[in-house]
Amino acid sequence: MEVRLAECAGFCFGVKRAVDTVYEQVETGKTIYTYGPIVHNGEVVRDLEKKGVRVIEGKGELLRLAEEERPDGGPLPAVVIRAHGVPREIQEILKEKGLECVDATCPFVKKIHRIVEKAGEEGRHVVIVGDPSHPEVEGIKGWCSGPATVIETREEAERFFLPEGENVCVVSQTTFNYNKFQDIVEIFQKKGYNDTIVNTICNATEERQRSAKAIAAEADVMIVIGGEHSSNTRKLYDICVRECANTYFIQTLDDLHLELPKAVRLVGITAGASTPNKLIEEVQNYVRVNF
Repeated sequence: MEVRLAECAGFCFGVKRAVDTVYEQVETGKTIYTYGPIVHNGEVVRDLEKKGVRVIEGKGELLRLAEEERPDGGPLPAVVIRAHGVPREIQEILKEKGLECVDATCPFVKKIHRIVEKAGEEGRHVVIVGDPSHPEVEGIKGWCSGPATVIETREEAERFFLPEGENVCVVSQTTFNYNKFQDIVEIFQKKGYNDTIVNTICNATEERQRSAKAIAAEADVMIVIGGEHSSNTRKLYDICVRECANTYFIQTLDDLHLELPKAVRLVGITAGASTPNKLIEEVQNYVRVNF
């Protein structure tokens, strides 16, 4: 039996950069917070908690942190912005309250912030193709100075009509499904909304999805590793299960309960952008040794 890892799997550039940034900040001895979990991976978050890193959940907690008295007169804690980025309002609060802001926003996400900010200044209606509840999308929307709409499905795209006299600027969540983005773009083009359409899906996301689909099409069993709240990992699972009915979504090695028939020739493995290499290697070795 062959165990094969997809060509593109695990930590992407932006996530690795953000995680490395937090570990570097820990070494300074300062009190460190992250605005939201640094990655959608419980193992990484728990390891950072052991090192004293705390998570701020939302604007209310951030404001309370800023107002806390510091009896020793010491410096305010540092707040790390994760790869997903944050709305402009959050960065303004950090600056206004004097909290140290360590911005680990993925450069590709930062680029989208600049695009939508400029589009708003030009009076364009911004359409963000993505999951409205995802922190990256919430952050992007928070940089729109004018009207903005989040669209996730073909049905929502069909129902969307641009107010008369408005031009549109279309961008995408970096981890959105590439084929679904293209479907939505086609609907917009048929409606004549061709003003500004920017494919802002990260190249690493496209490659990860393509390589996962390719290996799943050949595999008898497919294993997808990632956090339960990871949007890009869920998309990988959806892609793989369409190609391989025996697809398993696991967060850690403890979740892996495989019963492989002798006829299995190939077990494929892929992993989301927030999955550490160490965990991927553990799963690979376990399957090779035990099956």
